[in-house]
Amino acid sequence: MKKGVSFFTFDQDVDLKEACTQCAKAGYDGVELILSEEGSLNMKTTEKEIREIRSMVEDLGLCAPSVGAWNLWSHNLASDDPQEAECAKTILKKQIDCAAILGADTTLVVPGWVGTDFGPGIVSYDRAYDNAQRALAEVAPYAEAAKVSMAVENVWNKFLLSPLEMRRFLDEMNSPYVGAYFDVGNIIYIGYPDQWIRILGKKYIKKLHFCDCREEQAGLGRFVDLFEGSVDFEAVMQSIREIGYDDWVTVEFLPNYKHFPYQSVINAKLSLDCII
Repeated sequence: MKKGVSFFTFDQDVDLKEACTQCAKAGYDGVELILSEEGSLNMKTTEKEIREIRSMVEDLGLCAPSVGAWNLWSHNLASDDPQEAECAKTILKKQIDCAAILGADTTLVVPGWVGTDFGPGIVSYDRAYDNAQRALAEVAPYAEAAKVSMAVENVWNKFLLSPLEMRRFLDEMNSPYVGAYFDVGNIIYIGYPDQWIRILGKKYIKKLHFCDCREEQAGLGRFVDLFEGSVDFEAVMQSIREIGYDDWVTVEFLPNYKHFPYQSVINAKLSLDCII
């Protein structure tokens, strides 16, 4: 498996070259770049500029296996409001465009929310389910044409709350370009990551995020460095090997290291080597 760093770890306006340089120095294989409204990779970034970012990344000996999006937390893909859902689908398509140009094969998709502290509004669970599937189905041909998968991540969105439901959701999508981006730390508050990995299986898991989470704490303060939380990484690795997953493992942290932001990825690399 290859090891990467998600740029959700840094602020949205992070200097991409500096961050990539630090990730390369720490010994990672790649970086997950994040689409935003104001950062270096944004909705107005041109194809030429994205190609320049790719060249910079590759010149450092890295690659970009996946692309996330900060701004999907501002627009609910599962919204009842057609205009709001359309905005989210526009972001999905820009993610896919960025991924294709960068050489990535996966986009990290926030599938919308029933409710969350991070985004506005509440949607009825049954309508959120249908709305999210409809939106993804509309964008799936675009993803297939680009050969880029949309991977739905388990996030704190009061939605898709069991591995059986997530698997059913993806079964019903019935597209090889719609899968799961599984985060082992995000799931601690409602389940066991090794069980989710076995149930979703290699068929659906496109990429993995590694972070750690303290079960006994509340809020975003739950998220801690690898080995400091409640994730049973031995069980996680056993389940990964059982399903035969051998793709990317990408570490992700909140941008908490304000004065020494790159120390988080240095620390995580040592832990990640131990886990794998």
